Amino acid sequence: MIQLRSWQTECIEKALSTFQRQSHFFCHATPGAGKTVMVALVANELFQQGKIDFVLCFSPSRAIAEGVASTFSQILGRSFNGQIGAAGGSYTYQSMETLPEELWQVICEHRVIVVLDEIHHCSGIARENSSVGNSWGRTILDRVQGKARYTMALSGTPWRTDDSPIVLSEYIKSTGLISCDYAYGLRKAVSDGVCRAPKIILTDNREISLSSADFGLKTFASISDSLKNEHINYPDFLFKDEVIDHIIFEASKRLTSIRERLPRAAGLIVAATVAHAEQIVRRLTLVGESPVIVTYQTPEAQRVISTFKNSCDRWIVSVGMISEGTDIPRLQVCCHLSRIRTELHFRQVLGRILRRQKTDPLPTSAWLYVLAEPTLVEFARRIGDDLPGEKVVSFSQDSGTSRGDQKSKAMTFYQDEQSELSLGIDERNALENSIQSNTLSDEEQIDLRVSGQYWNEVLSLFATST
Repeated sequence: MIQLRSWQTECIEKALSTFQRQSHFFCHATPGAGKTVMVALVANELFQQGKIDFVLCFSPSRAIAEGVASTFSQILGRSFNGQIGAAGGSYTYQSMETLPEELWQVICEHRVIVVLDEIHHCSGIARENSSVGNSWGRTILDRVQGKARYTMALSGTPWRTDDSPIVLSEYIKSTGLISCDYAYGLRKAVSDGVCRAPKIILTDNREISLSSADFGLKTFASISDSLKNEHINYPDFLFKDEVIDHIIFEASKRLTSIRERLPRAAGLIVAATVAHAEQIVRRLTLVGESPVIVTYQTPEAQRVISTFKNSCDRWIVSVGMISEGTDIPRLQVCCHLSRIRTELHFRQVLGRILRRQKTDPLPTSAWLYVLAEPTLVEFARRIGDDLPGEKVVSFSQDSGTSRGDQKSKAMTFYQDEQSELSLGIDERNALENSIQSNTLSDEEQIDLRVSGQYWNEVLSLFATST
């Protein structure tokens, strides 16, 4: 028998009560809180009450969809593969355009609850006889709204980077915030011991020297200071060996300390590109680590992630593969080295290490290492605001190299060198194919938009494909 958390019991009761007077329910629960188990139990109760015949679940990635199917099958005690005799099926939002018409007819002809996981990926609003929004949101408005017996939307981060309305949602006029039928925030989740307490380490350097034929040698007192003068940009920092070495050295020390108590604890490094991930792997190898790497180019990527999840390996380096909803509870340390600087993405990356295991001692923490770039500093401070009275954010100055030199170490960058940010032709082709097939997340599209003129041209393909 599943032992429910207090918030799950409350939310189940609230959902069942709400469904007596309306057909839609929106739950905001912080990443790692256990949303999938909760909604599966809601569906199970509706089956027991004879109110539904079938469940359809949609989520933003194949990994999440497979996890949802497994959880629902276990809780409902029936197959969940969408076939005859199954309790339902689990699909990605991307697949909605290619699902057979017969499946959509099920919604019209039977009593169906449609579960929309991480619904913030779907924007849209109905207007007169038409609908506007992204392709996923329009499909929900056209195929689901008003046709399903019930709809249940879930999100750990209920807002969108582009500020467009989340489909099926209502907003509070006075604040502009989304109206939730049930909300379970990070503060309560940490207090309840459901999530680990976040600890965000902002990495900076007091002596950054930039040398160029155009402006000579200039020294700055911080990353923020150097960015203000526009002699270097944030992505340039991510590709510097000195930066990578310092962050992975600090993060590896933290992981080693944690593994003294929890031997299977692991770390995640979120990289900017495939080339960047390979660079990070090389730097980790130099200090005796044997990291796993998984990117959108990795054959059988989901199998690699599953193997890592059940192993004792220390590090996994990822590009766009271990995102929201990917459940690897043993992850407890993360290095945010992505070019994406949106609060939505920042919180989703943090969410990968918040999920607490039953074996974790109380209290226990999740450690996020990030560069002290001004936007990311602000996001970190907002996390701190969610947890008043807790020391969430601290600064780490570069204190040497992975060889353990504790002297203050200046960073000198030569801006006349060929940029390491240029993508190889294979990586460009892979990303172009992703754009054409509409497989990139909102945040990945934003990342590409700031990556240069070449990608401004390629993104036109995305506009025509949707």
